[in-house]
Amino acid sequence: MLAAESSLLTRPLSAQSSADSSARASVPRRGQALDTLRISGRQEPATRGYAARRSRTATRTDTPLRDVPQAVAIVTAPLMRDQAMRGMADVVRFIPGVGMAQGEGNRDAPVLRGNTSTGDLFVDGLRDDVQYFRDLYNVERVEAIKGPNAMIFGRGGAGGILNRVTKQPTFAAERALAIQGGAVNERRITGDVGDAITPSIGLRVSALLEQDDSFRGGVSARREGIAPSIAWRAGERTTWRASLEHFRDVRTADRGLPSISGRPVDLALYGRTFFGDPSASRSTVTARLATAGVTHQWASGARLDSRLLVAGYDKFYRNVYAAGAVDPAARTLPIGAYQNATLRQNIFWQTDLSWARTTGPVVHRLLAGVELGRQSTDNLRLTGYFAGNTAALAVPLAAPTTSAPITWRPSATDANQASVANIAAVYVQDQLVLTPWLEAVAGLRVDHFQLDVENRRTNATFASTNTPLSPRIGLIAKPADALSLYASWSTSFVPRGGDQLSSLTVTNQALAPEEFRNREVGAKWDATERLALTAAVYALERANVVVPDPRDPSRTWLASAQRTEGVELGITGALSARWQVAGGYAFQDGRFTQAVSTTVKAGARLANLPRHTLTLWQRVELSPSVGVGLGVQKQSAMYAATDNAVALPGFTRLDAALFVRLDPTWTAQLNVDNLLDAQYVASAHNNDNLMPAMPRTVRVVLRASR
Repeated sequence: MLAAESSLLTRPLSAQSSADSSARASVPRRGQALDTLRISGRQEPATRGYAARRSRTATRTDTPLRDVPQAVAIVTAPLMRDQAMRGMADVVRFIPGVGMAQGEGNRDAPVLRGNTSTGDLFVDGLRDDVQYFRDLYNVERVEAIKGPNAMIFGRGGAGGILNRVTKQPTFAAERALAIQGGAVNERRITGDVGDAITPSIGLRVSALLEQDDSFRGGVSARREGIAPSIAWRAGERTTWRASLEHFRDVRTADRGLPSISGRPVDLALYGRTFFGDPSASRSTVTARLATAGVTHQWASGARLDSRLLVAGYDKFYRNVYAAGAVDPAARTLPIGAYQNATLRQNIFWQTDLSWARTTGPVVHRLLAGVELGRQSTDNLRLTGYFAGNTAALAVPLAAPTTSAPITWRPSATDANQASVANIAAVYVQDQLVLTPWLEAVAGLRVDHFQLDVENRRTNATFASTNTPLSPRIGLIAKPADALSLYASWSTSFVPRGGDQLSSLTVTNQALAPEEFRNREVGAKWDATERLALTAAVYALERANVVVPDPRDPSRTWLASAQRTEGVELGITGALSARWQVAGGYAFQDGRFTQAVSTTVKAGARLANLPRHTLTLWQRVELSPSVGVGLGVQKQSAMYAATDNAVALPGFTRLDAALFVRLDPTWTAQLNVDNLLDAQYVASAHNNDNLMPAMPRTVRVVLRASR
């Protein structure tokens, strides 16, 4: 029995597609004699071209995606290269059910199943939640884990999370250089170098330098980053890893266009016009991240993973922007201004222990873990005042770009506060093989979340402590080795401090956290070794929302007030040896089921949530040295804000690419985004911060690798 059990522990549960049948045959039945199980096949790679096969993120164990009972979409390095992706907004365009809000022109703001967040972003499974635009120069792949994920990630994750998996030493020679240019004075260079300096020590360094302008008047950006990492094999079963990243982003904070009479202003006339003062609208962020970790695998197959993240962020932005709609009669609009500075220090430590056991006919993969964290934040906001001590300057629609002098000082409501969040959590999970065709996942997490906020302007202090339970349950039926059918239920919570730990007040500090509950069924089919098809149907409810009492508007209560229902279909991988595809379809219906304010009524649709989204990218190899790419994105209309006052029309966009191998080292790539020069609003922050899409854009990339 011990020999059979030990051999089961040496590999991930259902880990190898080539060994799935033998793995199921190895599940003991009552009265069956057990022989020693030998695993001779190699583990399937995590990615093959556009298709990803496995992940440690969704379950904290190395698991094939078809054995994860929730929707998971992964954008791999080959897909990012083929589309010349640079940031997270590029990534989510081809993930069904995920979008990107405008983020006031200074940050990533993903929309996951109707829920907009700036805090549900992770790097290598650790929280990276400060508001900034992340780059892909040191990223191996991006994972979208959809639905509430508090059992794995803790607070937030109401509609899902986005996780960047960074490049790490592979103990093999890595040599890559990419020189990119085009668009509007775009100049970008990235490098990636790695090697084993001894049989037990590997190094890798990724670097970035970028400078570009924009089709929008007065808008520019500069990015620079460097990310060294080291790995040390301290014996056959132990690996230590450490990494650093220094990243700086300086750009114009561009908040786009206002609306007029419930529609965006004319894009043909104003799409390139800056509304406000571009010279005064600046966003600067410096992010410094250090990580360290150790992995140890025992002979029995048990595994220890321990990771530490220490990060410091210095974020400042100032914007002079359209602060309201255009008056259709006077043909004027208000310009407002404010600036915001944030300093944050994050420390997170996670340790997981996983092991396997057999109890009768059932094989268990067990996980137990602990997470400790501390987040310290200082935040200061000032309002901009124009001549006459006014916070709003009226400008004509015909000439909305201004350079009027501004005085910066605090208003009565501007934030000047410090907050400290302390997080402690324990969690357990069991992945079970119940029969050769039925598996289950069950987990529970207990968080102790404490937030203390000091208002330095008034000397008032607020505190909130929550100890929520976050369960997850999933069943996976496997009628065939390559096909899984699943059903799952999971929850997540969002504390009253919000994504950025800045929303705690005297009126909400005693309230229970908002809660999100997700029910989902789906199917995952690895149609071939290189092609994956997925489908998911879900219902996501938001509870503990503060809503006005319909019998007494002066009072509020907590209620279930929001519901999103949807269908997601995905395809990634290769249709043939020369034909790769990635994309999908999403139907999303997100609404408020109760009125939550005087402007957000029952039945109102969620913001930045199109009912229908269809995306498909294809790359076809015409010969060993020439390939072409073609992509389509089709999206139905959506609303800019939850009051549903401004509608954003749907659009269809085409992209194209040409790939040429020049020699064994060099390749050339031509990308044409928005091939037909479609004019549309790509994203919104509110009714009067509407970001027009880039017009037809041409980029050339030269790559060298060996």
